[in-house]
Amino acid sequence: MSLEKVIKVSGRGVFVPGADIDTDRIIPARFMKCVTFDGLGEFAFYDVRFDPSGNRTNHPLNDARFQGASILLAGMNFGCGSSREHAPQSLRKYGFNAVIAESFAEIFNGNCTTLAMPCVVASADDVAILRAAIEADPQIEITIDLEKLLVTTSAGHEIPVTMPDSARDSLTAGRWDPIQELLDNNAKIEERAKALGYVA
Repeated sequence: MSLEKVIKVSGRGVFVPGADIDTDRIIPARFMKCVTFDGLGEFAFYDVRFDPSGNRTNHPLNDARFQGASILLAGMNFGCGSSREHAPQSLRKYGFNAVIAESFAEIFNGNCTTLAMPCVVASADDVAILRAAIEADPQIEITIDLEKLLVTTSAGHEIPVTMPDSARDSLTAGRWDPIQELLDNNAKIEERAKALGYVA
């Protein structure tokens, strides 16, 4: 099964404020008792989306204007902390298809890549421009072009972004899931194992 090439990602955006948003903020540890990742989306940012009594807070993800947003906009060092894969899984299950931030934790970035969810880096000034644009008009369409490394909006913005070459190459070539690559090449793996002679 060939994987889909990720060349462009488009959608509406939402800004989640704060620097150093760690993986425990993204998905609190008590929700990681699952056997699969199914259902994790409802717990994304749970402890800041709800107060201790379970009432909704004024968090941007609770704002009706941003319902259905699929591109997350964030600050510096997004996804820091533990290497839990549940964090990007919860964002993906919530409905996000890409993240734009000032910087990312390396392991988080890698985990997002294996979900075909690109993480691109923009300057603080450009993140502020995008934030202001989507808060002024939440219906603005954002497009991330991984080949051009450019973010554009339906309001006319053009913002350069960066990302690791390895992540960009794997996404645009449709080779972002290493497990699927192994499955796709199982026959070649078995052939090579037989040729080695010492593999039973």
